[in-house]
Amino acid sequence: MGVAGYPAVPSLKVRLPMIPVLMPVYGRSEVAPVRGDGCYLYDAEGREWLDFASGIAVNCLGHGHPHLTQAIETAARTLIHVSNLYGSPQQERVARRLTELTFADTVFFTNSGAEAIECAVKTCRRHHVAAGRPDKFRILTFSNAFHGRTMTAIAATDQAKLRDGFEPLPDWFRVLPFNDLDAAEAAIDSSIGGILVEPVQGEGGVRPADPRFLQGLRRLCDAHGLLLILDEVQCGVGRTGTLFAHEQYGLTPDIMAVAKGIGGGVPVGACLATERAASGMVVGTHGSTYGGNPLAMAACDAVLDVVAEPAFLEAVRAKAARLRGALEQMIGNHAIFEGVRGMGLMLGLKLNIDSRAFVAHARDHGILTVAAADNVVRVLPPLVIEDHHIRECVEKLSAAAAAFRVPEAA
Repeated sequence: MGVAGYPAVPSLKVRLPMIPVLMPVYGRSEVAPVRGDGCYLYDAEGREWLDFASGIAVNCLGHGHPHLTQAIETAARTLIHVSNLYGSPQQERVARRLTELTFADTVFFTNSGAEAIECAVKTCRRHHVAAGRPDKFRILTFSNAFHGRTMTAIAATDQAKLRDGFEPLPDWFRVLPFNDLDAAEAAIDSSIGGILVEPVQGEGGVRPADPRFLQGLRRLCDAHGLLLILDEVQCGVGRTGTLFAHEQYGLTPDIMAVAKGIGGGVPVGACLATERAASGMVVGTHGSTYGGNPLAMAACDAVLDVVAEPAFLEAVRAKAARLRGALEQMIGNHAIFEGVRGMGLMLGLKLNIDSRAFVAHARDHGILTVAAADNVVRVLPPLVIEDHHIRECVEKLSAAAAAFRVPEAA
């Protein structure tokens, strides 16, 4: 007999051995970490890699940072989750810190960067609806952008590899050339309600926005009653040497999406907005079961304790200058490298070969990096690196470059 007296139903499932138990949506490498320590990852056999990928700019404090670990342990013993139907002193504390540190007046916590983008888009749409302008539903975005993997996020980009198999997509965005201010100005019509842009494109090839471009977008938004939305999911939280990248451009957005580094490895994101931009976000317009849970908030609090300190950010800028200088000195010795670009500790090595092949090859030399568009290798170390990590990075990349052989055409 089965449960509660009902007859047991035999399983009719036939296991097909060729179907992996994990849905095969990732091109996973052979690296399988089971432990992290500082700026290093280790697999079950004890093999070591210098982690200059940081979970794609997530592990900003490296692995096992004592302050972050202690905060997570304390939260796990105290309170992990409660519904957003109740008050949240944990969220209020972190939101207050973020508003004091930024342009924002209000914050919505999410579980990821894609969810933060979703909230940012909804915030923009609701702002215009609340103001009696429901026709202003479209948002300008830019080529090679990456805003996440939701249907909204892939509709906001022109990357075919993200959109393939999911069209038709919502007609909510117009994708324009990145760094082309004239194109953005020409595209504004009565349907445009906002502009969404990454100050530094990560997946798109570690391409910083031109100051004239980003500042011009701010002026266009002001002139046409639009909202400027910044995607700082990858470039925020100290990654570029300031708490948020837009600070170096001398402007503020109306809405900003953040994630990745804000939790130091714990899944969490946030949508920050001014009071004016969030005017339409009232009870019932948005929600999240897990967003802003006490465990995530403890992680955010601990990360901000470290990263928001001026002395820490000054140290990031100094380390970034040393790393960039060392990489620039290295690339002249190897024909496959063309240049270094990026901001702070969000750097890209431009190659004249397939960057994915080199990233895979470099893993065999003990260093983890991340491929990006335009044959760029992303160098995204933890913000807590020291000089010996910089030297080790250059030594391993140089050895990998010296040993690299371009595959012969079939």
